[in-house]
Amino acid sequence: MKAKELKKKYLKFFKEKEHAIISSASLIPENDPSVLFTTAGMHPLVPFLMGEKHPQGKRIANVQKCIRTGDIDDVGDASHLTFFEMLGNWSLGDYFKEEAIKWSYEFITDKKWLGLDVENLHVTVFAGDKDAPKDSEAEKVWLELGIPKERIHFLPKEDNWWGPAGDTGPCGPDTEMFIDTGKDPCSKKCGPGCYCGKYFEIWNDVFMQYNKTADGKYEKLKQHNVDTGMGVERTVAMVQGKSTIYEIETFAPIVDKIKKLAKIDEPGDEQTKHLRIISDHLRSAAFILSEGRVVPSNLDQGYILRRLIRRSIRSGRQIGIEENFCKDIAKVVSKIFRGDYPEFDENKDFILNEIEKEEDKFSKALTKGLKQFEKFGKDGKISGKDAFMLFSTHGFPVEMTEELAKEEGFKFDKKEFNKEFEKHQKLSRKGAEKKFKGGLSDASYENSKLHTATHLLHQALRKVLGDHVKQMGSNITPERLRFDFSHDAKLSDEEKQKVEDIVNENIKAGLEVKREEMSVKEARKAGAHGLFADKYGEKVSVYTIKGFSKEICMGPHVKNTSELGHFKIKKEKAVAAGIRRIKAVLEEDKKE
Repeated sequence: MKAKELKKKYLKFFKEKEHAIISSASLIPENDPSVLFTTAGMHPLVPFLMGEKHPQGKRIANVQKCIRTGDIDDVGDASHLTFFEMLGNWSLGDYFKEEAIKWSYEFITDKKWLGLDVENLHVTVFAGDKDAPKDSEAEKVWLELGIPKERIHFLPKEDNWWGPAGDTGPCGPDTEMFIDTGKDPCSKKCGPGCYCGKYFEIWNDVFMQYNKTADGKYEKLKQHNVDTGMGVERTVAMVQGKSTIYEIETFAPIVDKIKKLAKIDEPGDEQTKHLRIISDHLRSAAFILSEGRVVPSNLDQGYILRRLIRRSIRSGRQIGIEENFCKDIAKVVSKIFRGDYPEFDENKDFILNEIEKEEDKFSKALTKGLKQFEKFGKDGKISGKDAFMLFSTHGFPVEMTEELAKEEGFKFDKKEFNKEFEKHQKLSRKGAEKKFKGGLSDASYENSKLHTATHLLHQALRKVLGDHVKQMGSNITPERLRFDFSHDAKLSDEEKQKVEDIVNENIKAGLEVKREEMSVKEARKAGAHGLFADKYGEKVSVYTIKGFSKEICMGPHVKNTSELGHFKIKKEKAVAAGIRRIKAVLEEDKKE
């Protein structure tokens, strides 16, 4: 079974179970500063998991593009990935544990669907702790389905609990399904959750019963939800009997192209590791660039993108690729995925140009870094501070410094480098903690006001600059809004003032903010604007600010513009070719 067939079967199965099929959300989270990328299918759905009504109903399913960078340093083994596709089905306050588990079992074991041997199926269930009790309900359903007690394993929160996506929000116990591959156990303690390769995780059903608050408490959610996830690459590898994900049809052509460029026929272990790093990282980079909104930089998503490309180049050098090659790999990725993701065609030039620019930049940085390395090493040693300077100034990976030191016979103080790096990490983390508060799970009044202000800003920009202005992304915390839009020139002071004046006039006018549900076609006909409108599904929420603007949006919003206070633009700058960014705040209303 190929990846395309698995995705098709999964969506067909849940359509038959009365689920509306929705498209993948963007990899760049909308209005959510709590994470850099969409890490799971549930992430864009947080408002609906918290109780907001979804226009498509209470049962939905999709294939979601995801990026997780927490274990980026583990990429290179047989199973870790940064980008992956996730199959998911959700119940938004509708069915719960019994139906979710029974349908998972049916899809895995029924010959019509995956048809896997039920005798090899093991499951894990949440063992319970001080925050939440043992999940006896899930155990009961598995026993009813005929899974014997010895194949039901109770594990702690670190194994059988999912969420929240950021620091706060919906979360809950889960039950995970594993297939016994038949390999010998690694020890007496070997069981599902062990990384030896005997047990292969295929599916995860999350039961969202709780909301984690800012002070770390777990409160019961009024609306109980189900959020399930099945990784496409891992499942396809298992169904096809492949020993690694890199052998399946959505990876093999990428690996083959890299082998050809490196002139490798039979790779050794170290070469295999680098082949995997390059294929995973450049696949992820191509997907991030396909959004057309993020470029390599030293901040946020741009920093992750830069790291993925630079790590690939370094691995390329390790296996003998001296010339530029990233663009060639991006072309292969595009060829594999363009059928499912039209953004690869829509942003083809953007992907190739940005990846080539970054490769040129890093190739020059490597040359400078090597010269600097030689200067540092004159006394036969490389200090940790020197290595950190090479890393922070020239983007020179510490592994490369370590390898070069070994080749030259230099002493290298890795401990000192780690100390310097930890200091840097702490500072970054402090900045990130400040930055990533709020998120989609924050339906606070301040957040709602800024969401509504964003709609006013968008329309004001169109009035001042022209109808070519389109939203390219936004990010909202309780303190400020950040709005990216298409425009190719810096705003003059006069233009900024005009935009501010229009927004403030419409705040003073006390306009009603009304929510309606309609199809995308109807919304477009009514003149509604919306980023990725085609991704929302058949029915959408449309927010109308009476007589001023109409947008497709997931909310939350205030009821009237008079609630907003005084709108003030704090900053306006370029973020990419043809894309500008405004940061703005709402201040207390200025009295006449």
